[in-house]
Amino acid sequence: MIEAHHLTKTFKDKKRGVISAVDDVSFTCQPGQIYGLLGANGAGKTTTLRLLATLLKPTSGSAKVAGYDVGSEPEAVRANVGFLAASTALYGRLTAREMIAYFGRLNGMSDDAIRARLKGLADELGMHDFLDRRCDKFSTGMKQKTSIARTLIHDPAVMIFDEPTLGLDVMTARSIVKFVRECRNRGKTVIYSTHVMSEVEKLCDTIGIIHNGRLTAEGTLAQLQERYRERDLEEVFVKAVGGEAEVNAA
Repeated sequence: MIEAHHLTKTFKDKKRGVISAVDDVSFTCQPGQIYGLLGANGAGKTTTLRLLATLLKPTSGSAKVAGYDVGSEPEAVRANVGFLAASTALYGRLTAREMIAYFGRLNGMSDDAIRARLKGLADELGMHDFLDRRCDKFSTGMKQKTSIARTLIHDPAVMIFDEPTLGLDVMTARSIVKFVRECRNRGKTVIYSTHVMSEVEKLCDTIGIIHNGRLTAEGTLAQLQERYRERDLEEVFVKAVGGEAEVNAA
């Protein structure tokens, strides 16, 4: 599971001084659940995920992922996490199969285990047609599916997705949403960051709305609809972050 307690991350900027990218954020995500982190660009979603994946160290606060502390046990956290970041590139001269196998070896997997796991991922993600093509020849959707398979080759207990459907066509986005749902159904702990309201409605068991680094609202879709007396999630979001002026300012 994922447990974040008062996570805070600040950065120093010469012009603006100290910036709080993540400000006192606390939440939990259980196995077999998808926690949706919903926010506009620059709200603090990606920084929060990087703290959980040990790519950044918190300024204060703490978090445990799969039972391991992100500050004192980062290697154990990484061994149990698959982190898909929107900015991660592929090695263009490798095929998808070579790319995925390389990351399997980085995670200490045997060749037999890699082959078996790779076949399963290729079946689920529909990758067999391009497994042996070079990554520099791929469409955006092919690249994203390869990135997902590379991230999850070691079958981690915790999966962190940072805007996994960004820039994808409708059909590819649908296949990835379906894959994430199936991960949840297999008992994985999933945190899913996005600004796409429809994906949150379809996927997420619990929704956390983040704005200016702070978690401004949290609950199931039904709970949030009741709290803000709105049926449309977009309207719920606008009210949760303080209104149209706050959304436009962000």
